[in-house]
Amino acid sequence: MSERRRRWPWLVALIAVAGLAVAAWFAGEYIARGVVERTIREQVVRGLDLRADQRIDVDVPGPILPQLVVGSLGSVTISSDDVTLQQKDGGAALTADVVVTAQDVPIRGGDWSGAQASVTLDQAQLRDLLRGVDGFPADTVSLAAPTIDVAMDIPLFALTVPVGVGLTPGVSGTDLVLTPTTLRLGDAEVSADILVDQFGAVARTVVRDWKVCIASYLPEAVRLTGVQVRDASLIARFEIDSSILQPGAADHRGTCA
Repeated sequence: MSERRRRWPWLVALIAVAGLAVAAWFAGEYIARGVVERTIREQVVRGLDLRADQRIDVDVPGPILPQLVVGSLGSVTISSDDVTLQQKDGGAALTADVVVTAQDVPIRGGDWSGAQASVTLDQAQLRDLLRGVDGFPADTVSLAAPTIDVAMDIPLFALTVPVGVGLTPGVSGTDLVLTPTTLRLGDAEVSADILVDQFGAVARTVVRDWKVCIASYLPEAVRLTGVQVRDASLIARFEIDSSILQPGAADHRGTCA
């Protein structure tokens, strides 16, 4: 028997073993990915007290098994539409689309290197949020990037003067703040000074900032960092401290002053 013939069965065996190893790797990868993604979903549902059937998409790029060996997931993105966030002490609920991205997520305890969240509200959802602000004309809200437009009235003797107000969203501490940046009387744009000169102190009901507390909807570890109107949505951005990974931390909602 030639040398080539003697080596051929060994070559076939090696190829077969290699094939089994590859199949085992992919089977293990498939199972590990399923376990990781399912565990993340369960933790999110439990931590935010969501419906058990809430659809939550989890994306962990790259092979899972090497990340499990290292002890951390390089990047995790969690997204869900129409997430209902319950206000502290069983108050009003807020519905929004949520995307969370975290980097270097530890598997066996510890801190991640960073995590951010994006919360998107459409016009109807924003109106629902603003109905909780005393005196705010939430039912007149329309989104016209870069402002939130509302209609307000200035009382003048037995009459009321309608004023269109363009509010620019911003951040103050833990609050969303809406600041008037454009004012319209009829078809004419006017300044705040002119409005106050013409209508006196009653114009202050229009020329004022509106503070919107959202802390009570979110865990204390979630901090508002930015907000803008884009297209037909209000988009709020947050930083998430890794203390939220501690048992029960997601249950501790923030407090409105």
